[in-house]
Amino acid sequence: MSLEPVYRSCDTIARREQYNEVMQRIVTAIEGESDWVSVLATAVCELQHAFTYFHWTGFYRVTEPCTLKVGPYQGGHGCTTILFKQGICGAAARERITQLVPDVHARPDHIACSSSTNSEIVVPVLNHTGRLLAVLDIDSDLLSAFDQEDRVQLELLCDVLGAHPAAPAAQWSHKRCE
Repeated sequence: MSLEPVYRSCDTIARREQYNEVMQRIVTAIEGESDWVSVLATAVCELQHAFTYFHWTGFYRVTEPCTLKVGPYQGGHGCTTILFKQGICGAAARERITQLVPDVHARPDHIACSSSTNSEIVVPVLNHTGRLLAVLDIDSDLLSAFDQEDRVQLELLCDVLGAHPAAPAAQWSHKRCE
């Protein structure tokens, strides 16, 4: 299979193979890495360059109770701070459930960090104890850019990242975040 970027192919098998290749590159690149931000930056870089329908790819990390801070990311500027009670990223953090949004304009809680974003997928990253460490946020300028294959593959990636030895022990309980 070619390592050329994939544009939301109708061929689910081809996209799954592309995700498998990306996962292999990420796992190889982060093996032995001891810095969590370097692990996340590597994942973002590989994802952003592998899929042409990804317009903005990044993490929002839990940096204090009920608060997400941007970075690392690739694409235009992201929102610098998102509270758990705000937006689609906040919903993924609060509920610890992937948010697959075919049309962000149809979601009243959407925060418009970029006016060109039309669809989005946000996947929580949990550590081995089930504590939230970050959310992976991927935006597209296309409507309905993401599907169940993206969900499955990105959730697998986030499981790998959350289990990585460099992943921090979460410092805060999020049970009171709303």
